[in-house]
Amino acid sequence: MPPRPIPAIAAIEPYKGGEAKLAGFDHPIKLASNENPLGASPLAIAAYQEAAKSAHLYPEGSAAILRSAIAARFGLDRDRIICGAGSDELFQLVVKSYLQPGDEIVQSQYAFLVYAIFAKQAGAIVRIGEDRDFTAQVDALLAQVGPRTKIVFLANPNNPTGTYLPKSEVRRLHAGLNDDVLLVLDGAYAEFVDADDYECGLSLADEFENVLVTRTFSKIYGLAALRVGWGYAGGDIISTLMRAKAPFNVSLPAQKAGAAAIGDVDFERASIAHNAVERARVHDALIALGFAVTPSLGNFLLVHCQDQDGRRAPDLDAHLRRRGYILRRMDGYGLPNALRFSIGLRAENDGAVSALAELLA
Repeated sequence: MPPRPIPAIAAIEPYKGGEAKLAGFDHPIKLASNENPLGASPLAIAAYQEAAKSAHLYPEGSAAILRSAIAARFGLDRDRIICGAGSDELFQLVVKSYLQPGDEIVQSQYAFLVYAIFAKQAGAIVRIGEDRDFTAQVDALLAQVGPRTKIVFLANPNNPTGTYLPKSEVRRLHAGLNDDVLLVLDGAYAEFVDADDYECGLSLADEFENVLVTRTFSKIYGLAALRVGWGYAGGDIISTLMRAKAPFNVSLPAQKAGAAAIGDVDFERASIAHNAVERARVHDALIALGFAVTPSLGNFLLVHCQDQDGRRAPDLDAHLRRRGYILRRMDGYGLPNALRFSIGLRAENDGAVSALAELLA
């Protein structure tokens, strides 16, 4: 008999990322993982290639190169920044550092799946605040907060819905928490937001000692393969997370590429502009086909399929795959009749929309 894992681990359903391979197609069109269709900054690629010459050397353990670049770009204190192998690792470090069996986290109804996965790894309990119109509700979240609550996770904008809470609501959420409850604000899609009443949370983290803001290089900067993310919080939180992380968790090529990417403002602006135009265009095209589409501030759209034979999400997904297109099924989020449409290049978007129109004709 092989070694038995602890029950908390054995009961977890592993996270499943967007698929990239499709039988019968050498190069399927992947619109499933919210990746940057423009690729990565040429400056970041060049920095990565140059760093490969030092592949035999260990990186500096605190990711000082990248932390300095982030601090300079956003006017932050470098000592209050931590870097990780994507923001996913930071969530895991938070859970590892602040949760014990029986503790609780609170999240919204359609929150990013990894929050609950990591909490369950620690033997913690996940409390859910119900959404309204696929948008997190502050009162519903606060109603789930109890004496065992240690962390509240809020993705803003949220994945997979694309909806967001304005600055006033985020601050109301924070005001409703005790000082010993950590508010984690996941800003993976913050760069795509163009709403005047939005705030990513950095100023909130400056004001209060129980706020951690996380960001990623996987989306706007197109460095998903390198696994680079960062967090910003008060000194006590950062010191704690630094103790919990692996010694060399961000490779030197990833640090160098991230530092170059964050300095390439032209590429960032081009990525934002492309997403804004294409997201609006795809949204309108899907509405014209009869779909309900949740308004999104991310680089994706949550598409609600019709509840009719041949037009439900599994049917549309199968049809798209036969045409070489991969979108993301939302069953794992409790949305079995929805697909998430990542915004791709114009021709890719048009092809997927045309394939859907073909089936619905």
